[in-house]
Amino acid sequence: MHPRETMYESEGLASAAPAAAGSTGTGPAGAAPQAAGAAPQAPLLRPRSTKPGPPMDAATFARLSDGIVAAMNTVIDGKEEAVRLALTVLLAGGHLLLEDVPGVGKTLLAKCLARAVDCSVNRIQFTPDLLPSDITGVSVFNQSSQSFVFRPGAIFANIVIGDEINRASAKTQSALLESMAEHQVTVDGTTYLLQEPFMVVATQNPIEMEGTYPLPEAQRDRFMARISLGYPDEAAELAMLESHQSVNPLDSVEAVATAEQVGAMVRAVAAIHVSPAVRAYTVALGQATRNSPALRLGASPRALLQLLRAAKAAAALEGRGFVLPDDIRLLAEPVLAHRLLVERSAASQGATPSGVVAELLGRVAVPGPPNERSG
Repeated sequence: MHPRETMYESEGLASAAPAAAGSTGTGPAGAAPQAAGAAPQAPLLRPRSTKPGPPMDAATFARLSDGIVAAMNTVIDGKEEAVRLALTVLLAGGHLLLEDVPGVGKTLLAKCLARAVDCSVNRIQFTPDLLPSDITGVSVFNQSSQSFVFRPGAIFANIVIGDEINRASAKTQSALLESMAEHQVTVDGTTYLLQEPFMVVATQNPIEMEGTYPLPEAQRDRFMARISLGYPDEAAELAMLESHQSVNPLDSVEAVATAEQVGAMVRAVAAIHVSPAVRAYTVALGQATRNSPALRLGASPRALLQLLRAAKAAAALEGRGFVLPDDIRLLAEPVLAHRLLVERSAASQGATPSGVVAELLGRVAVPGPPNERSG
């Protein structure tokens, strides 16, 4: 065992595997009215299951997670780190923002993740004329019954792919806020629960600014992590040119896990142990961003919560039942950087959010083993 691992374990959980509900089978995503006294308005909306299933053992968790990564790596050439981070966000119950130049595989990564999981998937192509009701749904008057019937929008799916999210207006972008934060949609005073697991994977191009609406800070803060794929290396690009010419690479991707199994994995990740020392380190890192003279907006409490949840998912993927400070350090940049705003004076000198996070990681003291802390 690593000498620094002992202090982060809880008694009886040192080598414990993630344990959570899990079962086979899945159905269409949907929701059920939550308002008191409201009857279901559409037969295709089904209530979200809350009954836990049998525990998921360590071998099953490892087999499913390794299978999802392997399936995605057959399509996404040379981007194993991005693939693993995408799965980390899914298992942490978060949402993912893919930000990079056109043509590097942002939408392909989102589609590949959705294909690897046997669940409902909807894609939304964001455009300036897209309406909020196109996303959340709308109540339509039924002439035969003389009543309004709710028609769910594209948000009613386990995985929602939002392509070029910054091309929609701020009003339309805000339609995602409630669903991303609370996993529910409210239309005409009635609240509909979304099926679990629920994840939004959005893409945007940071280069082309004409005809776009930059995501406001409140919207960016809803995304657990941001990934920039970058260009593949020479070997990966050669392999892509050879394998992606005559066939669609997504056709070979088979589902590895069901939606219910992924939901069980999400609940398993939530049960991962976090020691007081790791929590204190996370808070110290967040406070460092707020006190940094290079930043005019630091990490929010939501950012720290999501950083800790992502670290728990990373620990589970490594087969550990506890979080290490290394997990926090590994995920600090993709989880925190897109939420930070650099002071204009610092930006004029070349400072970037990612650079500030890297600097703070080198400055904030990392908790050591118990004998080092007492010395």
